[in-house]
Amino acid sequence: MTPQDSDTGLLAPGWAGSPAASATSDTAYLRALLDAEAALTRAQAALGLAPMAAATAVTSAAESGRFDPRDIAVRARSGGNPVIPLVADLTKAVGDEHGPYVHRGATSQDIMDTAMMLVAVRTLDLVLADLERGRRALARLAADHRDTVMPGRTLTQHAVPTTFGLKAAGWRSLVLDARDRVRAVRDGLPAQLGGAAGTLAAFTAYGSADPLALLAAYAHELGLAEPELPWHTLRTPIGDLAGGLAFTAGALGKIAADVLTLSRTEIAEIAEGTGGGSSAMPHKANPVRTTLIAAAARRAPQLAATLYGSLAAEDERPSGAWHAEWESLRDLLRLVGGAARDTAELAEGLRVNADAMREHLGLTHGLIVSERLSAKLAPVLGRARAKELLTEVARRTRTEGRTLAELLAEEPELKDLDLDSLTDPTHYTGSAGALTDRALERS
Repeated sequence: MTPQDSDTGLLAPGWAGSPAASATSDTAYLRALLDAEAALTRAQAALGLAPMAAATAVTSAAESGRFDPRDIAVRARSGGNPVIPLVADLTKAVGDEHGPYVHRGATSQDIMDTAMMLVAVRTLDLVLADLERGRRALARLAADHRDTVMPGRTLTQHAVPTTFGLKAAGWRSLVLDARDRVRAVRDGLPAQLGGAAGTLAAFTAYGSADPLALLAAYAHELGLAEPELPWHTLRTPIGDLAGGLAFTAGALGKIAADVLTLSRTEIAEIAEGTGGGSSAMPHKANPVRTTLIAAAARRAPQLAATLYGSLAAEDERPSGAWHAEWESLRDLLRLVGGAARDTAELAEGLRVNADAMREHLGLTHGLIVSERLSAKLAPVLGRARAKELLTEVARRTRTEGRTLAELLAEEPELKDLDLDSLTDPTHYTGSAGALTDRALERS
């Protein structure tokens, strides 16, 4: 493959240069296809269905550097998948004596599906490592800012006070939810071996008295789960990947959505550690990592939809549904791998402006604690009078620019109340601290 033909991620800065990029490259897929072929011969040799010398020869010949991915890709057009030309090239590389044991009894989908599972497992290992980095960084942020009070926002408006510690703890919780789902999916990804129509008949024809034992040996050689049945058109593993990856993209996208809002110039409560530049405006420090995470979250659901759509696969091998999975799954793995990398870097470098958070608590001149006052004034004034009074002083606060505490202090019925304390936003964070502590107990 020439540099001009390689997939370098020129239009995909979200995953370019990430660990997932290398793990999902054409070379990585070629490596996985060859690993699947070599493992099949070794599994047959382990059960006495092929000479050990054949297993050695196939494994030795299955070196990805000996094969041209671009040439195989072009030749794949004739049969609709890359396994057919690869098997021809591998058989030739093995030589006449042991060549007949290459791919023996398998069908192209066995190798292609198994290779997809290998690529997925290897990529998910890298995703999990970056999710762990993000988890650690978010735990530090949550602990450091357990009691850093900031405005809570609902429907874009100030609601009641919260803490940045609780927000960061929530982000961490999403990362852990994603980790648990990704880990569960990874640990269950199976090998594929069924032969032409999922009956394992060819292996019986080649002398196997117990093809199910071969299925177990094959999965063991690959380090993949042993499937209960050949899954040529039973695409549960693909559905599991679609769900786990799409959830992860969305979970990380939630973090990105919050950071993008809170890092706006007019809010500036947080900022990326090192923002990106603009080609036209030298003053800008754009939240680039966050933007790329948000982009991944927008694309992932559509890719997952393609994979879910392929579940409705006809017969014992579908035309089109299986083929539609290959690029969609790779794109989804790449997007999530890049987003996990960027989330880890974002969390590790995030800057928190506690002063801006504190300043913004006063933007509504105390109205941010009106919920608290409703509860406190009702026993003193009666519920109807308390509501009437708060409605009126809220109007005056907006029109006169005076604080809620100043206006309430003019009411004789409230002279015995500590209005400064009652209207202090930092005194109304509920159980935010306890919830943060509770969230951080989750390992």
